[in-house]
Amino acid sequence: MPATPVQAPDRPAPLPGGPGPAAGGPKDSPRRRAARRRRLIALLFLLPALLLLGALVAYPILFTVGRSLFDASGTRFVGAENYTEMFRDPATLKAIRNTTIWVVVAPLLLTGLGLILAVLTEKIRWATAFKLVLFMPMAISFLAAGIIFRVVYEQDPDRGVLNAVAVGVHDSFDESAGYPTARPKDATVLAKGTGGAYTTKDKVAPGSTVNLGLVGVPPKDLPEDAEPARAASEATAGGAELRGVVWVDFTVGGGGKPGQVDPEEKGLPQLAVEAVDADGKAVAETTTAADGSYRFEGLSAGDYAVRLPAKNFAEPYGGVEWLGPTLITPAIIGAYLWIWTGFALVLIGAGLSAMPRDVIEAAKIDGANEWQIFRRITVPLLAPVLGVVFVTQVINVMKVFDLVYIIAPGPVQQDANVLALQMWLVSFGGGNNQGLGSALGVLLLLLVVPAMILNIRRFRRSNS
Repeated sequence: MPATPVQAPDRPAPLPGGPGPAAGGPKDSPRRRAARRRRLIALLFLLPALLLLGALVAYPILFTVGRSLFDASGTRFVGAENYTEMFRDPATLKAIRNTTIWVVVAPLLLTGLGLILAVLTEKIRWATAFKLVLFMPMAISFLAAGIIFRVVYEQDPDRGVLNAVAVGVHDSFDESAGYPTARPKDATVLAKGTGGAYTTKDKVAPGSTVNLGLVGVPPKDLPEDAEPARAASEATAGGAELRGVVWVDFTVGGGGKPGQVDPEEKGLPQLAVEAVDADGKAVAETTTAADGSYRFEGLSAGDYAVRLPAKNFAEPYGGVEWLGPTLITPAIIGAYLWIWTGFALVLIGAGLSAMPRDVIEAAKIDGANEWQIFRRITVPLLAPVLGVVFVTQVINVMKVFDLVYIIAPGPVQQDANVLALQMWLVSFGGGNNQGLGSALGVLLLLLVVPAMILNIRRFRRSNS
């Protein structure tokens, strides 16, 4: 039998003006058209920003990744060779090590310092002025800050502020004067021993006078209180006293007799002098006066030698070698802390001011002291802010370049090298290998991206 066709159920005819494809159905409702219009307008406003983002961020990243796969000239494809070469280069390995030190040390110090300062300045009346002063270095470029700290860390105490302070503190505890260029006028009187000390060749007994002439001391190196040595040389010893004078056996302008104290010749003050017995042991020690005179009283009978210890001729304390290979990285981190401490203080201080005070008051009522409140209430409540400051600084220190390039002198620049500086040196600072430099840039990007993602997630959680 032929199949009976199934008749479709009758559909009601659309009402006049009702919804339908021809009359603007659900797919083309006024609400949907308005939404599309809003999206189109938003896209038009975002288009300039997207173009800039693509031209200044996306395109350079893609170009750098592609360039890292070619050789130094950019003509031969080498694949991952630049990435393997990167980890075989000792300079790059040192840069990675220093960058690791930066990432571990600088953000921790900065976050901790900002937290401590924020807590300490919370209850003082001039907290705003204090925060303003600490925040002011943020207005200085890294270039200017690097120049400032290059001078601050100078080895010469007359220029370097830190070494001027270090030398001042050292000299306040060690008052002995140093004459590193001094030497005996007459080699038959004083003999140089081991360690740099000078000892009289002839033995003398108490009651004798031993005058010791030295040369090689420029007039500018004499202390201001140095007096003429003539009067001291004319005094004679007696009894159990052994005395003499140590003077500059040189007359400015010429004249004078060698080995004899002339009227215009000055003594050497603050010079250590020892009386040495027959066994070579120092039995008495004194310091020369302003006219260079010295004396030993109460010596027992016997033969003695007079010795000028080696410390008299040691180089004067010149401070700490801040820009040397050992301290260059900590010194640059110190400059970085000076710049960014204000940022951490202000940000953590804002979080501290937003903390609920009733929790702290309740803790005080329960008998908690300040340390317990800080450790168990303040720090946990500030954890989101501390995390933002820490992660932000991790991102910043991975990109640090200016301070290292400016503060570190040329001979020790490799000892302070970091990834950003190594990337520049390899690409433009003499290496002229932009393939390897691009590989370093990709490595730096891969290290920064996780910290950026973590920071973005923290911001989203804080805003939700």
